[in-house]
Amino acid sequence: MRIASLVPSSTEMLFALGLGDSVAAVTHECDFPAAALAKPHLTRTVIPEGLSAREIDAEVKRVTAEGRALYEVDEAALAQLDIDLIVTQAVCEVCAVSYDDVVAAAARLPRRPEVVSLDPSTLGEVLADVARLAEAAGEIAAGQAVRGQLEERLGAVREAVGDTERPTVLALEWLDPPFLGGHWVPEMIDIAGGKPVLSRPGEKSREAGWEELVGLEPDVAVVMPCGYYVEESRRQAELSAERLASLGAGAIWVVDAASTFSRPGPRLVDGVELLAHLLHPDRVAAPADIGFERFGLSVASG
Repeated sequence: MRIASLVPSSTEMLFALGLGDSVAAVTHECDFPAAALAKPHLTRTVIPEGLSAREIDAEVKRVTAEGRALYEVDEAALAQLDIDLIVTQAVCEVCAVSYDDVVAAAARLPRRPEVVSLDPSTLGEVLADVARLAEAAGEIAAGQAVRGQLEERLGAVREAVGDTERPTVLALEWLDPPFLGGHWVPEMIDIAGGKPVLSRPGEKSREAGWEELVGLEPDVAVVMPCGYYVEESRRQAELSAERLASLGAGAIWVVDAASTFSRPGPRLVDGVELLAHLLHPDRVAAPADIGFERFGLSVASG
């Protein structure tokens, strides 16, 4: 089977299922695992490079208001790959090519490949998508095994933090303007032994004014700008340092959002483990190879 993955999270999922050799092409943002970097790219963004966080937000709002997609698919390249299965998503118009564009492109291909759209809103739905994608690729046993391993790790976190105090946690998915982490993030916080502030499991991320957040005094604030790694997360935090200080948080952490929070794939479980370590360091070890720092203090990366 030859698979085109049009979402970074599905690329990660396919490799976790042992289907890396079947992945014929990916998006321009697929950077994990390292083997994905060698795959042909099928997408490009219409957002110019070099914009600030506020400029990116404004451009995204402008393009979507015009009814245009933020990403384009290289249909000519797709046609040359003899694809059997295309994996995409429709849950977030900011995260990938338009689902309607993908379906239309697939219908014009000679092989008429199957299109699978993964659209989770909760962590439980992400885990279900592991099995669903495996079934679409003809690897049911692999899907059951990977899902079982991920659920076992989540169970270990629940057990480790089950009898602890639950600090309040504010998840910031963007800083300029601020967006509150939604979808699966509140559920991740809950499993990790915290209480999410101003967001509920399964609800979409939402924009909030800083005036809503000033003096909120969460025990912990986590800066997780969508799609960014820890270095850029830190830079965004530095640009909004005064506003972050106005939260009155007991501690502020910047994290690898791209690795552990933005993409609804297997590494969300790493994100749960990371949150549990930040909230209960005596109970849960930090996951390996995931960057995180306490803002304003020395690096404490895993």
